Amino acid sequence: MSHILITDDERDIRELIGDILKDEGYEVRLAANSEECIQSVTEARPALMILDIWLKDSNMDGIDILKKVKRDMPEVPVVIISGHGNIEIAVAAIKQGAYDFIEKPFNIDQLTVVISRAMETSRLRRENSELRRKDVSTSEMIGVSATFKALKSQLEKVTKSNSRVMLTGPAGAGKEVAARYIHANSNRASAPFISVNSASIAPDRMEEVLFGRESGERGIEPGLLEEANGGILYFDEIAEMPLGTQSKILRVLVDQQFQRVGGTDKVNVDIRVISSTNRDLQADIAAGTFRQELYHRLNVVPVHVPGLQERREDIPVLAEHFIQSFNATQGLPQRDFSGEAQALMQTMDWPGNIRQLKNVVERILIMGDGSGPIDVKELPQQDSVMPDEGRVVLSGGLATLPLREARELFEREYLLTQINRFGGNISRTATFVGMERSALHRKLKSLGVVTANKAGARVAYIEDPVD
Repeated sequence: MSHILITDDERDIRELIGDILKDEGYEVRLAANSEECIQSVTEARPALMILDIWLKDSNMDGIDILKKVKRDMPEVPVVIISGHGNIEIAVAAIKQGAYDFIEKPFNIDQLTVVISRAMETSRLRRENSELRRKDVSTSEMIGVSATFKALKSQLEKVTKSNSRVMLTGPAGAGKEVAARYIHANSNRASAPFISVNSASIAPDRMEEVLFGRESGERGIEPGLLEEANGGILYFDEIAEMPLGTQSKILRVLVDQQFQRVGGTDKVNVDIRVISSTNRDLQADIAAGTFRQELYHRLNVVPVHVPGLQERREDIPVLAEHFIQSFNATQGLPQRDFSGEAQALMQTMDWPGNIRQLKNVVERILIMGDGSGPIDVKELPQQDSVMPDEGRVVLSGGLATLPLREARELFEREYLLTQINRFGGNISRTATFVGMERSALHRKLKSLGVVTANKAGARVAYIEDPVD
C-alpha cells in the first residue's frame, strides 16, 4: 500500500498533480473516471486517494466513490478536490469520511501539505494497527505440567483451522492468552486480533461498538467487526453479551456480513471467532439468558483452560517468568523464590489463578527489600495451616475437632495437596514427605485418597464411599 491514486476527468489536472507528487517522492496512479478508479482500487489498495467530485462520463460521482471506499477500506484517507466548491459540498464530503476538501484552482503548497499530513496520519494508524497485531507478549504459553502440555496440544490442533473455538475455565486462568496463542500460530497471525470484553461494554452501546455507526453529522465510524476483518475476533466472557446483540452476532456468523448502526449498506467481513466464558452456558440457556443457537455456533471446538488448582506444578515456573518479565519491563529486582516459598505457593489457594499469582509476584518485588531470595514471610497469609516462627496456626474448623479427626483431616488434605503439587507422581511425593512409597500407598488407602488421570494429568481426590 504505497501509491497515491489520483482521479480527475481533466487530464491536465491529474497529470499535473501526478508530476508534483512524483517530484515529492511518491508513487502515483491515474484514473480518468469512476470505472478506472474502482478498477485501480480493486487491483491494489492505495495509501491515499485524491478524488474529484464531478467526473464526466462516469457512473459514479466523487461522493459515491468516497462512500464505497470508506465502506470497504475505511483506513484509506481521501482528499476531495473540486472546481465547484462550496460549503455544502465540503461539509458533505467530510461527513462521508473525507480527510480534507481542497477547492480548484488549488495552491500547490497547500495540496502537498494536506497530502503529507494525510499520509502521516495513515502511517500512524497502520503502525498502531500493526502493534496490536504483533502483540505476542501475551501469547506466550508457560508451563511444564502434564495438564499444561495437554492444553497446549489441544490449542496446537486448532491453530491451522478456521473453526470457532470456545474456551472455558475459571477467571484469571489465561483464556485470552490461549486465544492469542491460537492467533499467533494461525494463518491469520499477520491480521488483527481484536478483543471484545463483553462485560465492560454498556448494553446500550454494544451494537454500536461492534458494528460501527453511520450518521450525517459524523459520517462512517467503523466498529470492532471491521477492525477484525481478515483476523480473529475474541469475545471475552461471551455470556455477558445482551440477548438482542446475541441474535445479531448469530446472523454475522452465518452471513459474514452486517449493517452499521444507522446505515443501510451491507458490510462484508472475513473473521474467525474465538469466545470464552467462566460460566455454565447450558445453565444460562435454560434460564433464557443465552441463545442456544449462538452457543452451538460458537462451541464448535470446546477447549478447557485449567486453573492453577489443576496445574500446581506450573506455579514456580510461572512465578519465575513473571519475575523476569517485571525486571525487563519495569526494572523491578530480579529475585528468586526460596525452595520453602515455592513449596508453600504450590499449596496455597489461588481463586484468581494466574492473574492473582502475577499480582502477588509484582507486589512482592515492589514492597520487598530487593535482595536475597523471596522467603515464606513475604507471601500473603491465608486462612490455612501456615508456618509462623516454628508454630502452626490452625483454622477455626480444624481447631474444633478432636485430635484423631483433626489429624486424619490434616493428613488427608496435606497428602492431597502434595500429590497434586507433584502432578500425581507418588515417588516424588513420598520423597518429599519422607515416607516409603509402600507406606504412602497404605496411608492413602486408609484415608480414601485415590489417583486417576483427568484432563491429561494424574490427580488425587477423595474416593466417594460406597453405600
